[in-house]
Amino acid sequence: MSVEFVGIDPGTDLDHCPTVWADAEAQEILVQGWMAGAEAQAACERTSPANGPLPSDEVIVRVPARMIPMIRKACDAVERAQLR
Repeated sequence: MSVEFVGIDPGTDLDHCPTVWADAEAQEILVQGWMAGAEAQAACERTSPANGPLPSDEVIVRVPARMIPMIRKACDAVERAQLR
């Protein structure tokens, strides 16, 4: 696994730090964030095209909007890997 650190929440307190990485080899984006909680999970499940419960091996995380540039950077890194 070749993971590239992309960025950490600029508003972090260093104890609770949403973070973004790119794994170009696996062509995946890894995100650390806050657990979404039952209310958010239920809302996501209601609006999902699958309209079903979240599988036990998946989780919904929350990241602040201020991290959008980092998520874009991670997307770009994974996309570049596809072009190689």
